[in-house]
Amino acid sequence: MKLSILDQSPISSGTTAAQALQESLKLAQIGEKLGFTRYWIAEHHDLPGLACSAPEVMLGYIGANTEKIRIGAGAVLLPHYKPYKIAETFNMLATLFPGRIDLGIGRAPGGSAEATMALSDNFLEQVRNMPDSFNNLLQFLQNDFPSDHMFSKISASPKPEISPEPWILGTSEKSAVLAAETGTAYAFGHFMSEKEGPSIMKNYMNNFKANDRLQRPKSIVAVSAICSETTERAEEIALSNLLWEIQLEKGEGRQGVPSIEEAKRYSLNSDEKKKIKNMRKKMVIGNPREVKQQLIELQTLYEADEIMIITITHSYEERIQSYKLIANEVL
Repeated sequence: MKLSILDQSPISSGTTAAQALQESLKLAQIGEKLGFTRYWIAEHHDLPGLACSAPEVMLGYIGANTEKIRIGAGAVLLPHYKPYKIAETFNMLATLFPGRIDLGIGRAPGGSAEATMALSDNFLEQVRNMPDSFNNLLQFLQNDFPSDHMFSKISASPKPEISPEPWILGTSEKSAVLAAETGTAYAFGHFMSEKEGPSIMKNYMNNFKANDRLQRPKSIVAVSAICSETTERAEEIALSNLLWEIQLEKGEGRQGVPSIEEAKRYSLNSDEKKKIKNMRKKMVIGNPREVKQQLIELQTLYEADEIMIITITHSYEERIQSYKLIANEVL
C-alpha cells in the first residue's frame, strides 16, 4: 500500500499561524523519512484555524527543505485563477524541484462568500467553465495549443524537463467525469463525503481515456485517520477534531483546534452528538493494527492505488506520532 499525506496546516488553540506552518514543514520532512509517497497542502481562505492560503508559497519552502518526497497542492482552486498563471507557477516549482511536483486542482471556493468575492469575479460562472479552464491548463502545461489558437504563441515559462503531474480532486460525479474525460489522475475526498464514493471512483476508472500523459487510471482516496498506541487514546485524541467540526458549523472555533480537555468540557446537545457519531463513520480511528485493517478495507472498497491521510489533532506531537505509527505498521 502506498501512503501519502494531506495537510490543511491546522492551527491549534493557544498557538499561531506561524507555528502551524512550521509544523507543516516538519510533517513533510518526517513523512519523507517514514517513506510516504507524497505530501500535499491545501488552500483555504480566511477559514478559522487553517493557516495556508497559498500552497505555492509553502511548496517552495517545503521543497527547499526536503529531498525526494513528491510535493503538491491539494488543491489549487481553479475557479479563482487564470490557468496560465497556475501553469507558470507550477512549471517554476517543477523546474526547481524536478520530478517531484503534483498539481492538484479543485473547484471549491475554499472560504466564505465574502472571501470568494474578494478573490474572484463571477465565481459560479468560473465553476461552470471549469472543464474549459482545466483543458486550457493542461494545454499550457503540455505546451500543445493548436497553431491557430491565440495561446499557441505563448508558453508557461520556465518549461521544466519534467512537467508537474496534474490531479483532479473532488467528492462528486462531476469531478470524476472531468478526470476520466481528460485522462487525469483522480483523488476522492472520503474524509469530506463518503456518499457513493466507491461508485464514483469506479465510474472514473471505467470511463478513463488514456493519453500520452497517463496510460491508465491513477487514483487516491483521502481519509481522515488518527492512530495511537491504544484504541482508547486514539478515540480521546479524535475528540478535538470532531468538536472543532461542530464549532466551525456554528461559526465558532476561531481559536483553532480545541484541546482534548476543552473538548471534554464542551456541552453537546443531542443533534450535535448525532453529528459527531456520523462524522466518526468517515474517520479511521484506532491502534496501529486496527488502523491498518481499516485502511486495507477502504483501499479494497475504492480499488485505489494510494491512501492519502489527513490527521488533525490539537497536539502537533500526537499528529506526528499518528503518522509514525501508521507508517511503521503499513509501510
